[in-house]
Amino acid sequence: MKPCVSIIIRAYNEEEHIGRLLTGISHQTIAERQVILVDSGSQDATVQIASQYPVEVISIPPADFTFGHSLNQGIRQAKADLLVFASAHVYPVYPDWLELLLKPFENERVALTYGKQRGSENTAFSEHQIFKAWFPDQADPHQSTPFCNNANAAIRRALWEQNPYDETLPGLEDLAWGQWAYDHNYLLRYVPEAEVIHVHNQSTDGIFNRYRREGMAFKKIYPHESFGRRDMYRLFFRNVINDWREAARLKVWGRNWKKIVQFRWNQFSGTYQGYRQSGPLTWQLKQAFYYPNQEGVSIQPSETRDVKPIQYREKES
Repeated sequence: MKPCVSIIIRAYNEEEHIGRLLTGISHQTIAERQVILVDSGSQDATVQIASQYPVEVISIPPADFTFGHSLNQGIRQAKADLLVFASAHVYPVYPDWLELLLKPFENERVALTYGKQRGSENTAFSEHQIFKAWFPDQADPHQSTPFCNNANAAIRRALWEQNPYDETLPGLEDLAWGQWAYDHNYLLRYVPEAEVIHVHNQSTDGIFNRYRREGMAFKKIYPHESFGRRDMYRLFFRNVINDWREAARLKVWGRNWKKIVQFRWNQFSGTYQGYRQSGPLTWQLKQAFYYPNQEGVSIQPSETRDVKPIQYREKES
């Protein structure tokens, strides 16, 4: 039987998180689903844990990895007309996550949907603020930008066949695809009820590298845009002040003020360096961008809807 949806997960050394995501998928109200894990050379138990679930595993060499290449490889094995993408270190909060994420496709003009993301209890304070800004509690029914995020998103396979993901970008392949859909007069829909917890526990170097590669990608997607030293300092100070104010309001400034400075500096200095750097992705860059050391964290789902959330064990594997 043809599945209603194919779920594609990109993974590298995700043994701390992959079991929780796959457990969450197993609790979804949509049962006719295909799950594909695209693993780029994990050296831990990621693949072994995934094999305990009904998952198809595709392995690619680490040297071949980009976000776009990994997605394209998974999509080629997908059987459904609707494709869902999930980061290996997210997990759904509610059992109707898939159902809600796919509902907007009842409108044939909808090309892409994406859902809310929230951080875990260990997420950096500044990243919590980013999640709240990017993924508000209310959707704009007339989204006027191509913004989206493939950590929690869905597209039509028929449109992917017209425009596969760009495999040369070091990041933001979702934004590039969203821009293509937007330019072709398709609709993008944000579904705040389709919520996931997104676990980021990156080092300061990891934060810098993430925004550096996204800066490189943004410059390639929008070559006429600029991000100079003045932009770096202006946005750094503005965001630090805003974060400090919010931390003070929540009475958590004392334990977060220094971490806020560190996060925002790595965010905007990384973006600045990414804009300055151009050229193809060498293996050395791929190692720096995609294969950092990773640490696990203790995470709990949040409850913000009347629907009963999925109950996860402390360590799901």
